[in-house]
Amino acid sequence: MANLIELAKKNADALLRNAYTAAVAAEALPAGAELTGTVEIPKDISNGDYAANHAMVCARALHMAPRKIADTLLEYSTLEGSYFSSVSVAGPGFINFRLSERWYSEVLRSIREEGTAYGHINDGEGKRINVEFVSANPTGPMHLGNARGGVLGDALASVLSFAGYEVSREFYVNDAGNQIEKFAASIDARYQELLLGDQAPAFPEDGYHGEDIIVLAKAFLEEEGDSWLQKPVDERHAAMAKFGLARNIPKMKEDLLRYGVKYDRWFLESELHESGFVKATVDRLTEMGFTYEKDGALWLRTAEILSSKMLAEGKSEEAIAKLDLKDDVLRRSNGFYTYFAADIAYHRNKLEIRGFDKAINIWGADHHGHIARLKGAMDALDLDGEHRLDIVLMQLVKLMRDGKPERMSKRTGKAISLTDLLDEVPVDAARYFFNTRPESPVEFDLDLAVRQDSENPVYYVQYAHARICTLIAALAAQGHSLEAAEEADTSLLGTPEEQELIKQLAALPEEIRLAARDYDPSHINKFVTELATRFHKFYTVCRIKDAEAGILEARLLLCFAVRQVIEIALTIIGVSAPEHM
Repeated sequence: MANLIELAKKNADALLRNAYTAAVAAEALPAGAELTGTVEIPKDISNGDYAANHAMVCARALHMAPRKIADTLLEYSTLEGSYFSSVSVAGPGFINFRLSERWYSEVLRSIREEGTAYGHINDGEGKRINVEFVSANPTGPMHLGNARGGVLGDALASVLSFAGYEVSREFYVNDAGNQIEKFAASIDARYQELLLGDQAPAFPEDGYHGEDIIVLAKAFLEEEGDSWLQKPVDERHAAMAKFGLARNIPKMKEDLLRYGVKYDRWFLESELHESGFVKATVDRLTEMGFTYEKDGALWLRTAEILSSKMLAEGKSEEAIAKLDLKDDVLRRSNGFYTYFAADIAYHRNKLEIRGFDKAINIWGADHHGHIARLKGAMDALDLDGEHRLDIVLMQLVKLMRDGKPERMSKRTGKAISLTDLLDEVPVDAARYFFNTRPESPVEFDLDLAVRQDSENPVYYVQYAHARICTLIAALAAQGHSLEAAEEADTSLLGTPEEQELIKQLAALPEEIRLAARDYDPSHINKFVTELATRFHKFYTVCRIKDAEAGILEARLLLCFAVRQVIEIALTIIGVSAPEHM
């Protein structure tokens, strides 16, 4: 697929290399040097659309002033057949290129020919990536951090797919271990309160106190009656955990589907335990010499693993000692495996058993200390955790209403959940607002999210799409079809507003590349917002409906391209592109 920005950069670089060869042949420049440099889009395009620094980079090798080199390269440059209409020199030796009509035409042609595939690149070359996100404990409602993680994970998976990777979306369900025992004990405590009243045992201090636990206890009592009160605690807790999970997990799936998030796999932690894979993984670490027993528990030599890695990277022993690295328990003295042991087994399953080239996890910022430990465990298992496991940490979410923090749901009076949020604001707004730079905290303005004006960024972009759809329909009623527009002379699109709009259309493949490289799908938000801004400016300045013949068709073709690219960009981040607003 075409990345016209990258092609223009390569074209400019090739032109300068050819100019150097010609200048050497004419003895205008010294031979024996390799002309190198970078071609970039300058912030100030008054001198040109692209700027090259080759003359300055090679000044020492050529033993000449950069400006003299630049002037000579300019003299021997040939633009025929290139993407550029002119080349000039500015300042200390920057070589500036002005794009030609050919480049603008190719942008529009690529968009028409590639259709909904426009923007796809092949950086990934089909490598298999597992993107795990949300993975909330199934012990209660999903919160706002889960809401943000859902968007970032889903949008990142889409970006990576566009960038040429084979992507699998995954939710890891922690349906085993201490959290589930606490979940069951909480349901049991509420169950006994319903039956025994003041005679019931005290509610566990570390239990789950939410209203949802009471609802589950009432439902369990209604279905099962009071007979479970006489059964052994272990048996009762197992039944209550199963009962609660059977209701909570489908509810999570339902909420996430409503949110526009669909997974390729829901992976159960219990599968790892029941299949013996957690034990097998811990046994392998033991065989490799990375564990030891102490106080009846089995420990991973985490400090040794990480210290060895840091020493190999050049860190001093003194610096490492200051980190006060700790070992981790893999199996408790009671014989139960820890969450960390299960996590190691889970990631081994991804990288070794299922053979993903890379695993990417979206985690909350509070998991920062877990990253090095898990990567170290993967390294110990010879799975190259440093390069095959990437963690994206996202910062906190703060809801705002009337300029003040909002912590409680108006409907329930409790902490705001994903369900509460989607009851109040449109899914499109939630997804757009949460798809910001992961490392930055986000303030979600509830008032702004429901406003229908240009201050609301998602409305602003969607309105641009709807405006184009309305325009196309009106022109179609007057007999101006897409088929006719496809034959338009795009060289007529010469105003600054038209050319700036086409440049922004050309940027989608590059923004896909950057978003995939940085694991930051907010690149797409910024791209499509800027595209809408340039379209609204173009629409205000350039007449369309009553433009003279030829120009009308060319501008109609441009509008088709903008509509298509807005839809592609919004689809990547999971936001709809309405035809009417």
